[in-house]
Amino acid sequence: MPGSDELVALYDDAGRATGEALRSRVRAEGLWHAAGVVLVRSGDGRSVYVHLRTADKDTFPSTWDCWAGGVVAAGETPADCARRELAEELGVHGVEPEPLFAKIYDDGSIRCHNFAFEVRWDGPVRLQAEEIVEGRWIPLDELRAWVFAPEPEPPFIPDGRAGVQEWFRRYGV
Repeated sequence: MPGSDELVALYDDAGRATGEALRSRVRAEGLWHAAGVVLVRSGDGRSVYVHLRTADKDTFPSTWDCWAGGVVAAGETPADCARRELAEELGVHGVEPEPLFAKIYDDGSIRCHNFAFEVRWDGPVRLQAEEIVEGRWIPLDELRAWVFAPEPEPPFIPDGRAGVQEWFRRYGV
């Protein structure tokens, strides 16, 4: 949640949990950490849910994303985080995220292992107003064109873009 300073899990560069630190320290010092992120696809698999992040997010504000997710809290697994974030951000309950892959994002100041998961969902979506401005379903071909564009417009979150590009490469959808 924007403005919070919870205790998050620290990871090493190889993706192993090593300790914990306050979120503010992780951000200020560029410490390795992890996130659980979930791609929400329609039941038929042809669409993905995308959402616009609020302007007060601590990283990449006012960008679009196709992953519900967040940092792994101290004592939490990436799978636990994925389930929690899916419920908090999109109000999606009662489905078990399927593990996909881990994708490193390292831009020099943000160093994160994004543990990616996927769910199929045709139920209601309830946006967390503190973190998400709006959302909608888009067909896979539109998402592919958006994230592989040289300069995505409207702006797409960089780590989410790298993750969904990896997803397209791995799964060929």
